[in-house]
Amino acid sequence: QLQLVESGGDSVQPGGSLRLSCVASGFRLDISSIGWFRQAPGKEREGISCISQTGSDVYYEDSVKGRFTISRGNDKTAVYLQMNSLKPDDTGVYYCAQTVCWTGGVIPLFDSWGQGTQVTVSS
Repeated sequence: QLQLVESGGDSVQPGGSLRLSCVASGFRLDISSIGWFRQAPGKEREGISCISQTGSDVYYEDSVKGRFTISRGNDKTAVYLQMNSLKPDDTGVYYCAQTVCWTGGVIPLFDSWGQGTQVTVSS
């Protein structure tokens, strides 16, 4: 199991953009499918995007389609989530995790989570 660390969260106004990063110290991330999960205040954690090990499959939850883009860094040590046109409903703590990833969904491999990174979208 990789120890993943998220970063890049911030407070932004509606319509703004952020790029979240997910890294594992000393490890390449192309050994696993990686997904992003979001936990909004008072709600359960939900999978919002993932990228398969080879990058051939990506998944986006309906509410983020067309606004968020997941990608792997060229050196394969990071996975990014570019978030554009942010809405107040995007507010929450964002986590990355090793996953099972397919074009129709994402499931975490382990029930173990890092600290996450806080995204707040508010005017």
